[in-house]
Amino acid sequence: MLEEILSSWVGVTLALLVVGFVLYQLFRPSGLPDLPIVGAKPGEWFPLVRAGWRNVTDMKTALELAYSKYRNQACIVPVAGAENFVLLPVEEFQWLIDQPDEELLTNIEEALQIKHTFTDPRLFQNPLHQKLISTTLTREVGNLIPDLLDEMRLIVDETWGTDTENFREICLYDAMQHIACRVANRVFVGLPMCRDANLRDTGLAFVADVPMEAMILRFIWKPLRPLVAPLLTLPSRLHTRRFCNLIRPEVEKRLREYEEAPVGGEKKPRHDFLQWSVDQAMAMSDPYYSKCDTLAGRVLLLNFGATHSSSFTMTHVLLDLACSDPKYQDELRTEVNSTLAAHGWSVNKRALSRMEKLDSTLRESQRLNTFVTVTPDRLVVKRGGIETPSGVRVPQGAVVCAPAYAVLHDPAIYPEPETFKPFRFAEKRSEIERENQNGSATGDCNGEKENEFSSSYVRRARQAFTATSPEYTVFGHGRHSCPGRFFATGELKLMLAYIVTHYDFERQGPRPENPWFGTIRTPPLTATIRVRRRKEPLFGGCVGDLPE
Repeated sequence: MLEEILSSWVGVTLALLVVGFVLYQLFRPSGLPDLPIVGAKPGEWFPLVRAGWRNVTDMKTALELAYSKYRNQACIVPVAGAENFVLLPVEEFQWLIDQPDEELLTNIEEALQIKHTFTDPRLFQNPLHQKLISTTLTREVGNLIPDLLDEMRLIVDETWGTDTENFREICLYDAMQHIACRVANRVFVGLPMCRDANLRDTGLAFVADVPMEAMILRFIWKPLRPLVAPLLTLPSRLHTRRFCNLIRPEVEKRLREYEEAPVGGEKKPRHDFLQWSVDQAMAMSDPYYSKCDTLAGRVLLLNFGATHSSSFTMTHVLLDLACSDPKYQDELRTEVNSTLAAHGWSVNKRALSRMEKLDSTLRESQRLNTFVTVTPDRLVVKRGGIETPSGVRVPQGAVVCAPAYAVLHDPAIYPEPETFKPFRFAEKRSEIERENQNGSATGDCNGEKENEFSSSYVRRARQAFTATSPEYTVFGHGRHSCPGRFFATGELKLMLAYIVTHYDFERQGPRPENPWFGTIRTPPLTATIRVRRRKEPLFGGCVGDLPE
């Protein structure tokens, strides 16, 4: 009898909690400004909730509607399981990125549920790795190319095969994940650890865990998340522990070598991110930064960012090329070989920078396919909220952003925006160069010619893959733009150059559509292509002679 009463009481209590939660969500004041709600129907009840569910199932339409209908005014774009975004007009983009962190903060912690999915949230709250990325890693890109190329050759040949007679079908995303992870870890942890299959698989498992766990957590009422998260995030926590255990002996060895090195003496030369992190940590007074788990966590954090971005980018661009006219692949091969021939067959930073069609192909593919659809999403942290230039008052706790996807697909900015035109930006560079030459021929004085040359150089540089602007926000824009984009671009260009000169792609049919998950777009994760090793000499005959 007592058990029946208790069980019924528990059931009623749970039901009341669910009903209370639903009513709270439906009737609570949003605090948002009085703005048009994208996805809402006139006169309907609970417009934010209902529009949020409509938008999450068709985000592309919602973003296109917001851009076309409310281009010159702010509006609200609700997304179930994410945020009620206050979407500002394009002309307020620069104002948005210029606001200080004391008023607007990046919303990454909420998007990835950092305090639940990461065992050490301090890695995000004190991102010392960003300084190493923007300084040491960027500076060393040229010196890292031989290591990147060596690792790339081995893992690509291993993954894609070397059969020159028969085509082989591969799942593109799976293949590029393995390649990107191993190549990046050559720079992050060096040899031989970068080739540890257990480390790679654990890192890739963590990369897959976090977005899925974060997405589920965002659908759960915030007060309940601390109760649910320990169980829900168990996979990412287990993979974090395993990753740290795998890398711990190497970290301990590096720390020991640092401490045992004579004062003022030369330390054992190592050229990777882990060593730079050890050197940085040992120079700091806080022992937290030199803990094994902290250093291992920073390497795992880099794996998370680098593997996602590189594998997404390479999957997109190779799909684009495989589903396009084969003449584009031929033109890329010609550019790679002619550029290397002009540089004495040396694969280096200068040679890569001259491969403008290769650079343009990556930039164009990301324009079409980037996962960045609204940017920069910023959390209002200023007490009392902020006021936009158009007079909209946005309360503390709201998230503001500006259009990205719609701008990248705007025909007024990019003619034929839905067409993959791989040399779009290379042709723009050539056009600027021709204009400069014509202007130089008619210039009246040296001062005018110098100004024209300077202006031409800047305009050409703005067409590069790494260049950001309000019209090209693949890497963000402003002071919070991606600090690792220079390293990533070097790695991606090297990877694409190697693949197109070593493999033929069997012509595909129509390109598979990119799936949407809320505001995030991914490549088609199960798409396959058929590839075959080319019989021609590798990179004009030089790279094939690299030592095993």
